[in-house]
Amino acid sequence: MFRRIAAAFVLTAFAALPAQAQSAPPAAAPVQDSVPAPYDADLQRLAEILGSLQYLRTICGSKEGQKWRNEMQALIDSEAPGGERRRQIVARFNRGYRGFEQTYRTCTPAADLAIRRYLDEGAKIAREITARYAN
Repeated sequence: MFRRIAAAFVLTAFAALPAQAQSAPPAAAPVQDSVPAPYDADLQRLAEILGSLQYLRTICGSKEGQKWRNEMQALIDSEAPGGERRRQIVARFNRGYRGFEQTYRTCTPAADLAIRRYLDEGAKIAREITARYAN
């Protein structure tokens, strides 16, 4: 799974998620507490980067469709289909999105710089996770 996500992140780094934050799992869903993976901190950072990019790319005029939302959803579904891990990953995506939503209302040179830096960091994290933990 990580190879596909890493490849997608590197090859289509300028794609974005749709202009909305991810929803948390429904309250009535059964809670599955799974064992944390050794790469959970990196996975959560990647989710936060994706949330940040979602907001920034949207205000900077990208109209790239559902590509990254679908990748994020695939990541959540494969790594954390329920329980605390899922909640944490979704929360980090939303934190990234909302953090920039509170700061930027329009695209600025600083927003463009943040986009480039987050694309680089996200690609690096995806490569490192894949190199260390992929089968």
